[in-house]
Amino acid sequence: MKNKKVFITGATSGLGKLIAELCLKKGHEVYATGRNEEALNHLSKLGARVLKGDLSNKEDIHRICSKLPDIDVAIINAGVGFFQYAFNLSEKEIDAMIDINVRAPMYFVKNLSPNMIKKRSGHFIFIGSQAGKVATKKASIYAATKHAITGFANGLRMELEPHNVQVSAVYPGPIDTPFLDKASSSSASYRNSLKGVLLSPEKVAKEVIKLIDRPLREINLPKILNITSKLYAVAPTIVETLGKKFFTKK
Repeated sequence: MKNKKVFITGATSGLGKLIAELCLKKGHEVYATGRNEEALNHLSKLGARVLKGDLSNKEDIHRICSKLPDIDVAIINAGVGFFQYAFNLSEKEIDAMIDINVRAPMYFVKNLSPNMIKKRSGHFIFIGSQAGKVATKKASIYAATKHAITGFANGLRMELEPHNVQVSAVYPGPIDTPFLDKASSSSASYRNSLKGVLLSPEKVAKEVIKLIDRPLREINLPKILNITSKLYAVAPTIVETLGKKFFTKK
């Protein structure tokens, strides 16, 4: 279990920040990107190499990639969500979810995978969402972006397998992070409605760190949601009917 060069997107808040801090504690060489300068300075003091950037900007993504060494593990964590009916979302909000949640991960893979293929070693870890398997009310567009990453990770895994490059995906349910406050206009009531199922960011971060040394195809958190998503795939109407209260919480 040697120390590795780990690149983390969305490392300045919530889950990404915790992942970066845990990686540093484990002795990994961390390269962290995000937009919050104060958080980047905090990670820099802990020993991370920091790269400020806006992942909705393609040029920023190219600039960040050009400054990275040969990365062993890329943790694609950055994400944005706006929980609202599709017809009430602004075009700016729709574009932000597509740019950060879909385009940015694909651009990073395009830029980082050639070196991994060349050295026949590497690992992409995508932080997805259970929304990428089971969509809910007021999350149709967010769910669409996470469905896209689910499909991308599954296809990419087959493309990179001959080159000995691993692809893992983590599918958590709602996590108790500032993401919820930004995503919902009524964050207090939304958070309260989910208090029985909210995951601690520490638990999710620890599971992500385990993947660095022991790659798996995917992790579902909490594990019970793996059963729900499989049932939804074969009997969506039943799941939507039985889970109606959850599907209409937002």
